[in-house]
Amino acid sequence: MIDAAFAESAALTKAWGEKNGPELERAAKVIGAAFANGGQVLAFGNGGSATDAQHLAGELVGRYLKDRRALAAVALTTDTGILTAVGNDFGFDAVFERQIEALGRKGDVAFGITTSGASKNVTRALVAAKKRGMTTIALTGRDGGETGRVADVHLNVPSTSTPRVQEVHRTILHVLCELIEKDL
Repeated sequence: MIDAAFAESAALTKAWGEKNGPELERAAKVIGAAFANGGQVLAFGNGGSATDAQHLAGELVGRYLKDRRALAAVALTTDTGILTAVGNDFGFDAVFERQIEALGRKGDVAFGITTSGASKNVTRALVAAKKRGMTTIALTGRDGGETGRVADVHLNVPSTSTPRVQEVHRTILHVLCELIEKDL
């Protein structure tokens, strides 16, 4: 089982990188342009994808591989007061959408993560972001679902195995941070 899990993860990661490099470079350029123009990245997702959003924000605000200026990034998954107030008053499907409405500006990037591509709150936030003039990036699994279809840039890991999708997502996020730092 151990060997099979590592082999499957490695094969999926390698296949994704060979096929999707140009789209990953496009995502890095979109984010780099936002930073160059004083914009920010607002990242969000549920469960493991929430922690991936936090990881991305941490790498951008802090550092990835080299010392550089701090980059404006916020994970919309961390404020329990906002999450519970919006969830209670508007429903869980609105928890990221309301934050996009409050914090998002034209030229910012909304970065939604969902292993299923079917997270309504992620999709609704991307739709709200587009209405505000933000560029949208979706990092998805399975077939990308509705979330992938509404995004300007779609980074899809076409697997039904949530753990394997999450493993590739983490690699994608790391390479994305490396590309962003390289272009600064």
